[in-house]
Amino acid sequence: MTLDIVTLFDYLGTFAFAISGVRLAAAKKFDIFGAYVVGFVTAVGGGTIRDLCLGITPFWMIQSSYVIITAIALLFTIAFKKWVVPLNATFFFFDAIGLGLFTVVGLEKSLAAGFPFWVNIIMGCITGAAGGMLRDVLINEVPLIFRKDIYAVACVGGGVIYYVLAKCGCPLIVDQFVTLCSVILIRVLAVYFNVNLPSLRPVEEGKKNNLDI
Repeated sequence: MTLDIVTLFDYLGTFAFAISGVRLAAAKKFDIFGAYVVGFVTAVGGGTIRDLCLGITPFWMIQSSYVIITAIALLFTIAFKKWVVPLNATFFFFDAIGLGLFTVVGLEKSLAAGFPFWVNIIMGCITGAAGGMLRDVLINEVPLIFRKDIYAVACVGGGVIYYVLAKCGCPLIVDQFVTLCSVILIRVLAVYFNVNLPSLRPVEEGKKNNLDI
């Protein structure tokens, strides 16, 4: 069976997101089973919500490969825990890659289901960001998507770029690759230059503006 580019992106994204989940679970001193659960939910959570919204059977219930890939990610993290677990850069690296890969997968699967472009962008965002949100909930952290970080916005930006390139007649493989790189680049540059969204704060006495800008 030929492995198409969307499936390849899906597998790579599963591996990357599973590692990010297992890594954070290990940092929280979860046991092996708990780390696997966090990694699995991180890897399939966004895609599951996407498929339910699109009215199709969640992908991991049809193919066992996602369960196996998560197990490989767990073994990878255990084998290289000396380098993987202590470093925040490791989490950021795998999380950013997974975010970009899953955004493309979400866009393509929604497009294949026949939905309009704005739904495709939302599904790309859900596929990329929702797994990380569930991961953060499981490890008792405020989800990145709800902080000032440029996270889900990177998915939206990638979705817009995908749509514009498609309308310009860009070849599909080029469109997918540029979208992937765009999501990762937006995320990396936002963190590097400390670019954040304004956060809502309680109105303080004597102040009319409740945005932290």
